[in-house]
Amino acid sequence: MGYMEQYQFWCEDSYFDAETKAELAAIKDNPAEIEDRFYKELEFGTGGLRGVIGAGTNRMNIYTVRKATQGLANYIIQNNGQDKGIAIAYDSRFMSPEFADEAALCMAANGIKAYVFESLRPTPELSFALRTLGCISGIVITASHNPPEYNGYKVYWEDGAQITAPKDKEIIEKVKAVTDYHTVKTMDKQAAMTAGLYNVIGKEIDDAYMVELKKQIIHPEVIKEVAEDIKIVYTPLHGTGNIPVRRVLSELGFKHVYVVPEQEDPDPKFTTLEYPNPEDPKAFALALKLAKEKDADIVLATDPDADRLGIYAKDAKTGEYVSFTGNMSGMLIAEYLLRERKATGKMPENPALVTTIVTTNMARAIAEDYGCRFVEVLTGFKFIGEQIKLFEQSGSNNYVFGLEESYGCLAGTHARDKDACVAVMCLCEVAAWCKKQGITVWDQMLNIYEKYGYYKEGQYAITLKGIDGSKQIAAMMDGLRQNPPKEFGGLKVLKLRDYVLDQVTDMETGAVTPTGLPNSNVLYFDLENDSWCCARPSGTEPKIKFYMGVKGSSLADSDEKLQALTAAVKEKIDK
Repeated sequence: MGYMEQYQFWCEDSYFDAETKAELAAIKDNPAEIEDRFYKELEFGTGGLRGVIGAGTNRMNIYTVRKATQGLANYIIQNNGQDKGIAIAYDSRFMSPEFADEAALCMAANGIKAYVFESLRPTPELSFALRTLGCISGIVITASHNPPEYNGYKVYWEDGAQITAPKDKEIIEKVKAVTDYHTVKTMDKQAAMTAGLYNVIGKEIDDAYMVELKKQIIHPEVIKEVAEDIKIVYTPLHGTGNIPVRRVLSELGFKHVYVVPEQEDPDPKFTTLEYPNPEDPKAFALALKLAKEKDADIVLATDPDADRLGIYAKDAKTGEYVSFTGNMSGMLIAEYLLRERKATGKMPENPALVTTIVTTNMARAIAEDYGCRFVEVLTGFKFIGEQIKLFEQSGSNNYVFGLEESYGCLAGTHARDKDACVAVMCLCEVAAWCKKQGITVWDQMLNIYEKYGYYKEGQYAITLKGIDGSKQIAAMMDGLRQNPPKEFGGLKVLKLRDYVLDQVTDMETGAVTPTGLPNSNVLYFDLENDSWCCARPSGTEPKIKFYMGVKGSSLADSDEKLQALTAAVKEKIDK
């Protein structure tokens, strides 16, 4: 069925409600808009769905959510998991509560018990909840840090991590197999509740989650000692982090936590923000204003579903606030946890630190310094979460910490996804420890650089929307794969890792070895001088991303080296 036939079907079939038909009637004279909404199904990828809210097959709406859920329900039933149930959480976005209910009622109609949070909750708490409740699967309705017009649907499996191979592909096939909307099941909410198939959860999970978070604290006595002196500014960016973050910091004894009032309440429009992403410096404008008023030590922001954390810390020498990348904040936490666990005898046997291939190389240096196994996985925190499961199954290692460059990390194993609530808590403990030492968090970052080297990372992204954009991205990857560069800006390529072919090629000897990681459309260039770059099409946005990293002898030196490498990568791509 072509896109116009699909459009007519949605306009005329009795399955679709009057509101949907009215929205579609309004675009009847706009063929380009009709094509964009119906030229394909909104792709159910390895993480689930993500797209613009609206009517159409290529949009997030109750019908695409139901259809995806029916496919997931079919998979759960095929794997005899229907008796375990499913946990469902949602964030502050438009349609999030409605999509959560649609998913729950589809599950209920398939005889699968749904546990739905009473109100918005962080994504990591969903990971925790499904494990606590013994569910077979979990769903989070969120578009993370995307603009307000987006929403999404992420799927988790019983280990608490987002779905990985082979389950991801198997679930995708089940979703694709649902081609007739009329076969998608749903039921009345009250009937589902009466039948015990729709269950509301809340406080009991919140309380248990708090207990688990606080187990990661190493020096509660230090927090109490400096609690009156340290000042923290925090913004949840209109999202889910406000209540859990404030609660855990209060229970730990921090006295001066100032929440940005304009961004405290949930707001699906994200009115005070251009882009609700803690990676964007502009998202910190109000928080930094409040920080200067309060003379705060650190400034923290969590994204709308509270799985990513951004920070600024005061430079005592200049009085200005310095921004930290996800690599920097992750290294602050990792170095502190490994150092203090080792010093206090709290390090588990065979400890492991897990990162993704595009995370800073400093992670390896720190892990090796503290006798910790270093493990690299593909980009995506689900692969870090998967490692926890594999460690438990094999008994080979004990997970201590994991991080990715995109502002996500996890201390402990209470969840199997990045957790900004535990990250806030850990960073505030680091800040308290620094306060006791008479230094700032920025001073401590410089100490870490001096010890391990001035690692610095950057990213260059190209956005190419629509059908033509997808073709251009594919052509870029094909060009790099078929004619790999021998150098970038004078830095010789030592090895080429092709994760589609599962090959690591030594560029000098020609020797080929396996990558040891799952198949993925990623190219990674190991360069001289501990530098590197990596090309990877985004799995959630119409982008191709180029990641880069260097190691310098000072802040200025690493800045200069990264600028040169970034320019060299752009030059190669623009040719």
